[in-house]
Amino acid sequence: MADNKQEKSLVGQLLDASSVGIYLVISTFAGLAIGYFLDRLFKTTPYLTFIFFFLGIIAGFRELFRVAKKAEGKQNGNNDKENK
Repeated sequence: MADNKQEKSLVGQLLDASSVGIYLVISTFAGLAIGYFLDRLFKTTPYLTFIFFFLGIIAGFRELFRVAKKAEGKQNGNNDKENK
Protein backbone atom coordinates (compact mmCIF):
# COMPACT_ATOMS: atom_id res chain seq x y z
CA MET A 1 0.00 0.00 0.00
CA ALA A 2 2.83 2.39 0.84
CA ASP A 3 4.55 1.62 -2.46
CA ASN A 4 1.38 2.52 -4.38
CA LYS A 5 1.11 5.87 -2.57
CA GLN A 6 4.80 6.56 -3.18
CA GLU A 7 4.36 5.73 -6.88
CA LYS A 8 1.42 8.14 -7.14
CA SER A 9 3.51 10.78 -5.46
CA LEU A 10 6.32 10.21 -7.95
CA VAL A 11 3.91 10.40 -10.89
CA GLY A 12 2.41 13.60 -9.47
CA GLN A 13 5.86 15.12 -9.08
CA LEU A 14 6.75 14.20 -12.66
CA LEU A 15 3.54 15.82 -13.91
CA ASP A 16 4.29 18.97 -11.92
CA ALA A 17 7.84 19.08 -13.27
CA SER A 18 6.73 18.58 -16.86
CA SER A 19 4.24 21.43 -16.61
CA VAL A 20 6.96 23.92 -15.64
CA GLY A 21 8.21 24.25 -19.21
CA ILE A 22 4.70 24.93 -20.42
CA TYR A 23 4.22 27.61 -17.75
CA LEU A 24 7.47 29.32 -18.76
CA VAL A 25 6.56 29.44 -22.45
CA ILE A 26 2.92 30.43 -21.99
CA SER A 27 3.63 33.20 -19.48
CA THR A 28 6.41 34.63 -21.67
CA PHE A 29 4.25 34.67 -24.79
CA ALA A 30 1.26 36.01 -22.86
CA GLY A 31 3.36 38.90 -21.57
CA LEU A 32 4.68 39.54 -25.06
CA ALA A 33 1.19 39.50 -26.58
CA ILE A 34 -0.24 41.83 -23.93
CA GLY A 35 2.66 44.24 -24.35
CA TYR A 36 2.37 44.18 -28.13
CA PHE A 37 -1.39 44.82 -27.97
CA LEU A 38 -0.97 47.71 -25.52
CA ASP A 39 1.84 49.20 -27.64
CA ARG A 40 -0.39 49.21 -30.68
CA LEU A 41 -3.28 50.64 -28.66
CA PHE A 42 -1.29 53.47 -27.07
CA LYS A 43 1.32 53.83 -29.87
CA THR A 44 4.23 53.43 -27.46
CA THR A 45 6.21 50.87 -29.46
CA PRO A 46 8.41 49.03 -28.20
CA TYR A 47 8.36 50.04 -24.53
CA LEU A 48 5.31 48.15 -23.26
CA THR A 49 6.26 45.09 -25.30
CA PHE A 50 9.62 44.88 -23.51
CA ILE A 51 8.10 45.58 -20.09
CA PHE A 52 5.40 42.92 -20.41
CA PHE A 53 7.81 40.47 -22.02
CA PHE A 54 10.05 40.65 -18.95
CA LEU A 55 7.04 40.50 -16.62
CA GLY A 56 6.00 37.30 -18.40
CA ILE A 57 9.46 35.83 -17.91
CA ILE A 58 9.36 36.77 -14.22
CA ALA A 59 5.93 35.16 -13.85
CA GLY A 60 7.22 31.97 -15.49
CA PHE A 61 10.19 31.73 -13.13
CA ARG A 62 7.96 32.52 -10.17
CA GLU A 63 5.84 29.51 -11.11
CA LEU A 64 9.00 27.42 -11.50
CA PHE A 65 10.09 28.30 -7.97
CA ARG A 66 6.59 27.64 -6.62
CA VAL A 67 6.53 24.14 -8.13
CA ALA A 68 10.08 23.45 -6.92
CA LYS A 69 9.20 24.56 -3.39
CA LYS A 70 6.09 22.38 -3.45
CA ALA A 71 8.12 19.37 -4.60
CA GLU A 72 10.75 20.04 -1.95
CA GLY A 73 8.07 20.21 0.73
CA LYS A 74 6.67 16.86 -0.38
CA GLN A 75 10.18 15.39 -0.41
CA ASN A 76 10.93 16.67 3.09
CA GLY A 77 7.56 15.40 4.29
CA ASN A 78 8.34 11.93 2.96
CA ASN A 79 11.77 11.96 4.62
CA ASP A 80 10.26 13.02 7.97
CA LYS A 81 7.76 10.13 7.83
CA GLU A 82 10.53 7.63 6.99
CA ASN A 83 12.71 8.83 9.89
CA LYS A 84 9.97 8.23 12.48
